[in-house]
Amino acid sequence: MCMKKRNVVLVLALLLITNGFTLFFAWGGNGQALKELALETYIEKNYLREVDKGAFNQGKLKGIVAALEDPYSAYFTPEEYQALLETTRGKFYGIGVQIAPGEDNLITVVAPIKGSPADQAGIQSGDKIIKVEDQEVTAEKMDQAVDMMRGEKGTQVQVTLLKKRGDKVHMEEVSLLRDEIKTESVISGSLEGDIGYIGLTSFEEDSSEDFKAALEVHEKNGVKGLVVDLRGNPGGILEEAVAIADLFLEEGNIVYATDKSGKKVFDFYAEEGATDLPLVLLVNQGSASASEILAGALKDHGRGVLIGEKTFGKGVVQTVTPFLGGGGLKLTTSEYFTPAGVNIHGKGIEPDQVISLPEDVEGIGLDYLDQDLQLQGALAYLKKK
Repeated sequence: MCMKKRNVVLVLALLLITNGFTLFFAWGGNGQALKELALETYIEKNYLREVDKGAFNQGKLKGIVAALEDPYSAYFTPEEYQALLETTRGKFYGIGVQIAPGEDNLITVVAPIKGSPADQAGIQSGDKIIKVEDQEVTAEKMDQAVDMMRGEKGTQVQVTLLKKRGDKVHMEEVSLLRDEIKTESVISGSLEGDIGYIGLTSFEEDSSEDFKAALEVHEKNGVKGLVVDLRGNPGGILEEAVAIADLFLEEGNIVYATDKSGKKVFDFYAEEGATDLPLVLLVNQGSASASEILAGALKDHGRGVLIGEKTFGKGVVQTVTPFLGGGGLKLTTSEYFTPAGVNIHGKGIEPDQVISLPEDVEGIGLDYLDQDLQLQGALAYLKKK
């Protein structure tokens, strides 16, 4: 036997011996396979190290939810659940970036929060977060990535991004100082005097009340039209989006959702009393979830014109349930449909007028009107009306 063949045989023999050894212990040594329910007891008894019961139980729960392979469902530890509540209340500490799982299994930036460390560092919608502190992260580890990016004010965190600008793709490492992130969800102003502007950065607690107050000011001032800016708005509380849609619709369905059996789990309708101001909604790929509920309802009813780019495409709904002992579960429980019966998940909503922004644009909104072609398009449309 030649030396090369002899080495192969030895390697195979070693592999068989090793695998046989593992197999012997895995089957318990008495010919009886482990029952799945006894796995925890077996690990606690035989694992070489001490088992942390708390971490072990949390790991089980995370594993159960992770097995669904649904990027929008997650188990939250008590600390993570508290952070989730802080986010919906509009105040937390971190770098200020809204993210979502991408179809490529990478963490995708939906939008940076205006004025946040992420915004100031030039992070843009569509960028991919591939590392946090030199640790690779994917959509499956999005909750872990969020935990790593949050922290005490003034502390530093390094994030590695995959950026695509035109046909060019490159990696970029950025060091960010964590700061208090305050999300003022409603931004109000005016364009050339008689056109009102309301920007919605997210749908949080009381967003609809703040929006209504801004709308009433515009109407009192006698504006001739209104721009509602949903660009970069990743969503939030569904009921807040419904309440804002109701301000523009006199009647009809706003949104409905069905569960796995096809049964309706909610069905929202507009009530009487709505503004009749001519309306433009600005949307882009960063407009997701609750933003798409609002945009879809108004588009299907022909109430306003959508200008910008196709929206993100998130058409499923998560229910958040707290645990008695702390922590909680976010689970995808239904899918929603626009009034026309369309589920936009993975497809998004096409605008009525497609207008793209130049790659070198420094910003969007009231402060960048001279560069913001989408906002210019909204203004031009309302002037004609």
